[in-house]
Formats: sequence, structure tokens, C-alpha cells
Amino acid sequence: MALAIFDLDHTLINGDSDYLWGKFLVEKGVVDKTYYETRNDQFYEDYKNGTLDIMAYQHFSLEPLSKHDMTTLNAWHDEFMESFIRPIYQPKAQSLVDEHRAKGDTLLIITATNSFVTRPIAELYGIENLIGTDPEMKNNRYTGDVAGTPSFQEGKVTRLNEWLICNHHDLSGSYFYSDSRNDIPLLDIVENPVAVDCDETLASYAQEHNWPIISLKDQ
Repeated sequence: MALAIFDLDHTLINGDSDYLWGKFLVEKGVVDKTYYETRNDQFYEDYKNGTLDIMAYQHFSLEPLSKHDMTTLNAWHDEFMESFIRPIYQPKAQSLVDEHRAKGDTLLIITATNSFVTRPIAELYGIENLIGTDPEMKNNRYTGDVAGTPSFQEGKVTRLNEWLICNHHDLSGSYFYSDSRNDIPLLDIVENPVAVDCDETLASYAQEHNWPIISLKDQ
């Protein structure tokens, strides 16, 4: 069985789940609107430009989780799924996932977004295996810190290699679908890299390396 790896934001879904979670928190009045929107917008621009300080961003995004218990957070996430995620769910992405499933491939999402936000989205697509940035937990509450290596840029390669060892898998025949310049380190090591609705930097890199460029958007 080959490994079919999918980025999440702007690849399987037509948007950025981490950024949208921040917007959700603002709408709920959980965080200060002016401060949080300004910081969230700047981090998002840094991500798109390939200049994101991943640890600074993770501490920013995980801090609100540390203020609330899991019952509250899970209830909020149910609302978030309905109001923000289902509208950007992509049937073409689901069809691609299902094609790999029908071939017997092992399905895996790898994303820089934290696993609290992304686990239910992976489940929406029927994908059991998820590598996300893991928030640290103590006594069933998030601490606001990161556990282990954030799955971002080279960190995705590190986390994937750890996953391969733990799951007795390898990259023979592997696929990776991504939209972002930040994922070039991982795209470089799979056998079948595919650029999806990609940014200009990745589009140029994909063309230079004769990688397929596809779209999973409805229009």
C-alpha cells in the first residue's frame, strides 16, 4: 500500500482552518477583537510569504485553548465545523481521497495547524491518520505550549519520518498533495509530488521539476 499524504489548508479545504478558528474566536467574543485580528492577519501574511515564526504563531494560537476546559472547547469546535469548515469542504478533494482509499492506499493528513483544530476536519474526510502540531496537555487541559516538533516546513519531514518508523511504513509509491511553498521540503522527498491550487512560488518550482499541478476547487 502506498502512502497518500494530504496537506489540509487550501488543499483539502478551500481556506485556512487555523486562521478561520481565530475568526471564530473573535466572533464568539473569546478573544480581544482588535488585538487578535491584527496579530492573526499578520501571522497569516507571514505564512503566505514563507516567513512565519512557527513557535511565535503557535504560542499565539494555542494561548486561548489554555483558558478553557475541554468540554467548552469541544462544543465550540462543533459550532466552528458547521459555520466555518463545512462551507469550504471540497467534494473534488473528497473524490481524490476516496480514489486513493479505493486503491488501498494509506491516507494521512499532515498540517502545521494544531491537532485540536484539525482532527475533526480529518474525520470529515474520513482520514484517520493525522500529523498536526500537537498542543501540550496537562491534567486534561491545554497549557498553551507545543508538544514536540511543529509540523511546519522541515518539521513536516521530521514528523513524517517519526510517523513512518512508528507505523512501519515507507515512502515507496508515496504521494503528497499541497498548495504551499512551505511544503517544498516534503514534496521533494515523496515519489509523486502534486501541487494543488498552489501559490506562485510552488507553481514555479513544480513547473521546473515537471510536477503535476491540479485544482480541487469546484470552480
